[in-house]
Amino acid sequence: MFGRDEKPSHIRLTAVQYIVLGIFLFLAYGLWRLQVSQSEYYSAAAERNRVREVPILAPRGKILDRYGRTVVDNYTSFTALLMRDSSRNLEADAGLIAQGLHMDPKEVREKIRHFAGLPQYQPIYLKEDITMDEEAFVEAHKNELPELDTIMAYRRLYPRKGFLAHLVGYVGEVSEDMLNQPKFELYNPGDVVGKSGVELEYNQLLMGTNGSRQVVVNSHGKEVGQPLDEKPAVPGKPLKLTIDVDLQIAAEEAMEGKNGAIVAMDPRTGEILAMASRPVFDPNQFAIRIGRANWDKLVNDPNKPLLNKAIQAQLAPGSTFKILMATAGWQEGIAQNLHVFCTGGAEFYGRRFGCWVKTGHGEVDLTKGIYQSCDVFFYTLAEKLGIDRIARYATAFGIGQKTGIDLPDEVSGVMPSEEWKLRNFRQKWFSGETISVGIGQGAVTVTPVQLMRAIAAISMDGRMVVPHVVDPTNLPAGYVEVSRYTQVKNIPVDPNGWNIITDAMGRVLLPEGTAQSAHVPGIDIAGKTGSAQVVSLATRAKHTHDEALAQNGWFVGFTPRRNPDIVVCTLFEGGEHGRLAARLATQVIKAFVDKQRRQPTNVAKASSGDGQVELGALWTSRGEAGDEDKLNGGRYQIDVSKRRLPLATAAPGVGGVN
Repeated sequence: MFGRDEKPSHIRLTAVQYIVLGIFLFLAYGLWRLQVSQSEYYSAAAERNRVREVPILAPRGKILDRYGRTVVDNYTSFTALLMRDSSRNLEADAGLIAQGLHMDPKEVREKIRHFAGLPQYQPIYLKEDITMDEEAFVEAHKNELPELDTIMAYRRLYPRKGFLAHLVGYVGEVSEDMLNQPKFELYNPGDVVGKSGVELEYNQLLMGTNGSRQVVVNSHGKEVGQPLDEKPAVPGKPLKLTIDVDLQIAAEEAMEGKNGAIVAMDPRTGEILAMASRPVFDPNQFAIRIGRANWDKLVNDPNKPLLNKAIQAQLAPGSTFKILMATAGWQEGIAQNLHVFCTGGAEFYGRRFGCWVKTGHGEVDLTKGIYQSCDVFFYTLAEKLGIDRIARYATAFGIGQKTGIDLPDEVSGVMPSEEWKLRNFRQKWFSGETISVGIGQGAVTVTPVQLMRAIAAISMDGRMVVPHVVDPTNLPAGYVEVSRYTQVKNIPVDPNGWNIITDAMGRVLLPEGTAQSAHVPGIDIAGKTGSAQVVSLATRAKHTHDEALAQNGWFVGFTPRRNPDIVVCTLFEGGEHGRLAARLATQVIKAFVDKQRRQPTNVAKASSGDGQVELGALWTSRGEAGDEDKLNGGRYQIDVSKRRLPLATAAPGVGGVN
């Protein structure tokens, strides 16, 4: 009938039951065979077939000076890795690992937790540049700690005493903030990248590409057999600077024991020939990992040793600004016939403005105003020009703007104007403020590289170039726009005014000038001194013994006086007088001229063939283990003969060159 179910036959039901029982018996036998009968065989097979991917770290590219001399090199070391592709409880092993690697167990556990979200095939870089006994600990504990391994790494080796530290910069482990930036999105935690200077600006070129190799390891973490696959690392490209080591040594020695900066440039091309900032830091401290105490000491130092003052110090230019004033005054037809009688000061807008020579300069024209730096002359010129015309010419010569130098974190300085004050302070510009701007005081601030570029343009009859520290002809095709380095801006400068201004600058270092003590016999040096207040004169009078309130000394000089081969700008913080800054600058100029006059030139020549470099008298070639590359007879040294380089040897500490 409909709706009545038919019962299965007894025979069919019994057959199905036996089939199911047979399947279970077969599975049980297979399980017994796998875990009991042949457990040793399959355990050994599992040990033989565990594949691990081991990174091969790429060495960073060397950094060379303009003649191919090595400035920054690498040395080999070993890094302890924590492999996370095993079933081990890493946190449980943290205490023993920390003990063997001389680490804090909290630090080890923190690293394990911090990188827990990464794919398990990515190892944790636990400790860089491990010592011999730490490496021996890893090897001796392969059985107890199979997750612990070592790989060879390349560490940066910088010259001693902070030589070229601010320009070259330093490297360090990529931070989380950096990983969130587009240019670092392809990097992984633990990667070592440039953090400042050229190391940061050209990180992509210097870094290279890491490789890897797939190896079979047993349960003790030991490699078994040959690697399955290997992808070699691609070393970073070498980077050739425009820096001349010989001039850099002269700049570093000139700034010894002082605060400030020196920067030298070829005004025809924009090539930076030397750049020194003081106080200095030792980048070797960063090559592995800087300690908290040393980091705090650097960042809390009131003299700011991490600041590259050549491109980041924004200070009043003092009387060096008078060259821009003279050019503006001439172009506007005012300076040609301007004559003042300086009695030690003058009154403008109901207020007396003093001259630096209390007894006055007497009758002053443009020429005398420059070489004797008469404030009253330039007060008067500023009143006649007005702030907006001053700002227009200063801005044309790059004041208040970044120069575009190929270094990170350049600052722009300030060129005030009526519009600038209204925009930033919602206040009207007062005419009396213009008077102070006329002598490079008030709201105007510059960086040494910015001031150097502006004065260099005037010395070159209005031809202004872009400063750069890397030789663009040695960069890979398409890496940067080469036109960025070759851009030239031509600013109209009347030839008569150009001759008069540069001739007057040539008298600054003569007996009648403000920097006669900086004169170098036989060298035609033109320049301009400057002293800039950091506080008002009234405040300074109340604190006469406070060195922090001392005036800054400036000097910008070049040789020859027109269309020069080199221009040098010096900032001597607390130096009080521009003539003292001039003595520092002329040391670099003299080194440049002496080198030009020597025949043959005593510089390194790159050999053709193996890529090695023949080193001149300032460097000795590397020989047996223990030899050192030396700059200036060992004053600045890099030692690449040792696999491990204790910081006490490679980096004697933060401070000036001794």
